[in-house]
Amino acid sequence: MPRVKVFVTLKPSLLDAQGRVIQSALASLGHTDVKDVRVGKIIEMEIGDSVGNVADEARRMCDRLLANPVIEDYRIEVGA
Repeated sequence: MPRVKVFVTLKPSLLDAQGRVIQSALASLGHTDVKDVRVGKIIEMEIGDSVGNVADEARRMCDRLLANPVIEDYRIEVGA
């Protein structure tokens, strides 16, 4: 069964509040070289062999449920 990873992140034009908090916390721990932090999510799934094109199926899932196209971008990786 093909394994699919979907990486969902906020669009670059949007403020990532979680990323800012993490960046600030890292700076307070002495990691002052960190200049930008963006937080996202990874969704891993196995899609059955009966699906014709796994990437297209994953894209439809993202467009309908897994990502909000107004504020998020996504990237799909299909593995073995």
